[in-house]
Amino acid sequence: MLKMNHVTGCPLRADGGYSKGLPIKDTYVQIGDGMRRVHGVLYEPVKFMAESRVGVIILHSDDDYSTFAIGPELAKRGFCALCGQVSDAEGGFDKKILDLGDTVNFLKKYEGIHKVILMGHSGGATLMSAYQSIAENGASVYQEARCLCRCTISESLTPADGVMLLDSNWGNGSMTLLSMDPAVVEEGNGMKLDPEFDLLSEKNGYSPEGCHYTEAFLKKYCEAQARRNNAVVKKALDRLTALEKGHGLFLDDEPFIVAGGAQFAPCNKLLPQDVRLAAHTKKAYDLMHADKTVTKEIVHCLRKSRPARRSTSLLESCLITTVRSFLSNRAVMAAGNYLIQEDGIEGIQWNDTYNCTPGNVRNISVPMLLMGMTGSYEYLASEIIYENASSEDKTICFSEGSGHNFFLQNGIETVPGQYGDPAKNVFDKAADWMRERFI
Repeated sequence: MLKMNHVTGCPLRADGGYSKGLPIKDTYVQIGDGMRRVHGVLYEPVKFMAESRVGVIILHSDDDYSTFAIGPELAKRGFCALCGQVSDAEGGFDKKILDLGDTVNFLKKYEGIHKVILMGHSGGATLMSAYQSIAENGASVYQEARCLCRCTISESLTPADGVMLLDSNWGNGSMTLLSMDPAVVEEGNGMKLDPEFDLLSEKNGYSPEGCHYTEAFLKKYCEAQARRNNAVVKKALDRLTALEKGHGLFLDDEPFIVAGGAQFAPCNKLLPQDVRLAAHTKKAYDLMHADKTVTKEIVHCLRKSRPARRSTSLLESCLITTVRSFLSNRAVMAAGNYLIQEDGIEGIQWNDTYNCTPGNVRNISVPMLLMGMTGSYEYLASEIIYENASSEDKTICFSEGSGHNFFLQNGIETVPGQYGDPAKNVFDKAADWMRERFI
């Protein structure tokens, strides 16, 4: 088995991790049958111990997390961790939720495991929060008339015992909105772009040393981004109506292409370029430092500006999906007050879909851990998720110096060792949180 962390690029040693700890073993597993199978790796300590009674599921809604570093790192701390990939990354959201349901049932029946915890990272938090919300309350919470896409799941799901959301983004629907290029003039065409919304224009505030977009440009950009996003969602809803009436291009679904709509990091707009946006929390929270001391303060982002690029004209920056998959996985509506600010994002209708984590957590009652990584602009989503969470046992903290994938963010230290080993602090915090509640 190749020991390479696909997300961080951090190679895993032969014992299954980057740091010292308990001896561990890994086992390839397949869960499910037919066309619906989760593929993954189960990491366990060689010697069963008290922590081994807790199983952690680590899945992303789109990506393969089989070798994501936190899996072997939790095993080194005594826990069982199942890291894997849903059966169809491009499929509908309901199918992914059912994949997760199979995985929860697998771990619930695994010898020695008494508690199952869901761990969602980045867009994986969307999947984990939607699953737990439905498992606790039934699919009816996402079948109301206000929902953009109504959940079709009819079977009961087994609730997990706890949820950890580590550097969650604002939800997959929200990330599509944040990535949407308002410069597109003609849907389906990445070549016709309005220069008024050019992120590489110096008059708009671009600089290769760090962008400082003007207030007027930011307001105009967000307004146009919201208009285009809502128009794209309406188009998808119209095509769904046609499909349901038997007037679609195919019987079951249709291709759906959004130029400049891919949500992977290089396509995100504004946030990576202008570090004044999503720059600090609204309230004071616990911040973990290199020596593991904790202070309570307004938490500031440490990221550096990432240069913008003209990517919309490239096919790789297109969101290439289907009508049904877009509506369940990627669609959210922007309200009239949509705006990206220095302390957060306003005007996203979190509650109209189940692909937005801040809305999903309103329906979750089990213990919840939220952690934000201060080297990443997505860190600030933890605050809005925490403020929306209904659980009476909810914990939030931030890791100083961690990048999006927990390890030290490149280029932020002014002196070597300034932020120590933030990934170890993150893994230790997650382990301690579970020990306090589930051992």
